[in-house]
Formats: sequence, structure tokens, C-alpha cells
Amino acid sequence: MASLLSFSLPKPNIIKAVSASSATPTTTTLPTPEALDEKFGRKGIKFSESNNVPFVELTVRNGSSLKLRIPDAHVTSYKPKVYWKDDGLEEILYTVPAAGTDSTKFKGGIGLVINDATEKSSKGSVLSGYDWTVKDADNDAIDALQVELSCTAGTLDISYVVSLYPLSIATAVIVRNNGRKDVSLTSAILSHLNFKKRSRTAIHGLRGCSYCSHPPLSSPFELLSPSEAMKTESSGWFGSDSEEKPGVWTKQDVPITILKDKLSRVYAAPPSERLKPIFDTPPSKYETLDQGRELSFRVIRMGFQDIYLSSPGSLAEKYGKDYFICTGPASMLVPVVIKPGENWRGAQVIEHDNL
Repeated sequence: MASLLSFSLPKPNIIKAVSASSATPTTTTLPTPEALDEKFGRKGIKFSESNNVPFVELTVRNGSSLKLRIPDAHVTSYKPKVYWKDDGLEEILYTVPAAGTDSTKFKGGIGLVINDATEKSSKGSVLSGYDWTVKDADNDAIDALQVELSCTAGTLDISYVVSLYPLSIATAVIVRNNGRKDVSLTSAILSHLNFKKRSRTAIHGLRGCSYCSHPPLSSPFELLSPSEAMKTESSGWFGSDSEEKPGVWTKQDVPITILKDKLSRVYAAPPSERLKPIFDTPPSKYETLDQGRELSFRVIRMGFQDIYLSSPGSLAEKYGKDYFICTGPASMLVPVVIKPGENWRGAQVIEHDNL
């Protein structure tokens, strides 16, 4: 079979997605776990239900697993094996139940964000009101598992492929424009990662990269809203001397940045630089460092132009004793333009060698 993505990812073969016919938000009847298992069940791929919401759980041979909430394509758990001991699994995603009317939803985790930027005043998420459905699943000797979800939102056909391997998780998206006009989108795959201690949370691999203070894209999965992420956290009577000004570009001048203080940044080539024939782009990979658990994870971007990074500082306390950051590949400063009949692709891989 032909592979869905041309990215150089380790992956089993899967069937290409076929778009659904609906062009407007509709209330769909969710399939039962039994029906999903009968059609898509594989060794290591199990469908279940919680509060009438279908989930799929992937588990590879070494015990690493992930849990994916199907209707909104939300990865709510990723437990890789990171220690040699038999129970050496660690939950690395920070996820909390969503407040409000729908208690079945979650905040945090790994979320796909696709927002409409066709007009200057953003219309918000193009996925709002649409549900995802399972399109295909595949496995390779239970050391490589993959589930493909699909969604049709207006003139856009969207495929989202979630893959699990013994030492990594990959999330990849393809957006096809079936309309007659160009579509402009801002997008990201944002991961909320769990850390043991605030003072020992760090990032490595962004030295020499340009960045500026910038709010995150608004999304249904956000723990901090764009306004909360940009709110100044005071450190004393006179505030912080190192306060970052939005729109002011700086170069990362240290190899490791401690993330105990509040920040919200985009690492990227400034839009003005992108008009030049040659310009510096952000690195394709960087590392998160959990010095409290002595764990590190590489975050790899493909297709996206920017890297988003934020830490909540003391605002993390309202969610519990653990700390978290939000990071991932994004195209947020300069929208991606998809012409009629064309595709756009982007992906994130989180991998480790902690074993």
C-alpha cells in the first residue's frame, strides 16, 4: 500500500483517506466500541468508551501506550517506557478534565489546532462543530501502530494520523482544499508536557534562534488562554526587569533555558526576514529536560514554520502540584495558504532514548 505521508517517519503502511461528504456541522451517531473493533481492531489497537465517548488505545510490545479521544482527535495520554524496570512507564502528558457543561472533554494533552486566517479578523477554529471519525488503522508486529482519523470541515478534507512506536509518538495532519478559493490557515500541534519540579524544567537546542513574546493560538485544548499566557507575572514590588515585550525580536543566547518563570514565545524567522532569498529558520528539533525525573524528550517539527513554547509560572498552581509546559510546531506568524485542489502537510514527533 502507498504511505499517506511523504515525511521520513518510521511507519507502517496505511490506506489513503477518503473524505466524507458532509460540508456542514452535523450531529452524528457515534459508533460503538464493538463496531470499531470489528472494523479497525488490530493487535495492540483497542477501542473503548467512556461517558458515551469513543476512545482508542494503542499499546506496543514494550508497554508504551497512548489514548486518543476520537470525536475531537485529542491525545489525552502518552505513557512511554522510559526506565528498564518492568513498570518503567511514565505519563508525560499533562491533562485535566474540562470545566463547564461538557465534563467528558479534557484540557491539555496533545491537540491539533487549525484556525481560519482567511480574513484579518480570525473566524476561529475550522474544526468547531465537526466530529472526527476513524478512517483506518494498521499495525506492524505491534512495534508500530497507527490510527487515521478524518474530518470534512466546509471545503476542507482533513486527515490526522496518530502513530505509536516503542520510543516515540507521531502526529501528522494533511489538509486538502476542495473549494474554489485560496484558504489561509494558522495551525499548530500543541503538547502539554508534565514535569516533576518547576525549578528543574528546561529546554535545550534553541540557542541562536530568533524569538519574540507571542500569545498561543486559541484552541479547545488550552490550559492557559492567549490573554492568560501573555499576562505579566510580577516578581517583587517593581515587577521583572527581564519582562519581554510583544513583537520585539531577540536571539536565544544560552544553550539551556530554565522554564520556571512565566513566558509565552514563538521561535521563528521574523516575517520580514522571510521576504529575503536566504534566512535562518528555527531548528527542526529541540529537547525538553525534566531534571526532576531525569528524562528528556526530543520534539521534531515537519512542515510547520514556527515553534511555540510557553511555561505557566505560578499559574500552574491552580491545576495541582505538578508543573507543565506547552510546546510544539506551529505556523502562526505567517498563515499557510492552500490553493484550490492542493494539500498542506505538517507533523510532530516526540521521541526519547531514556532507556
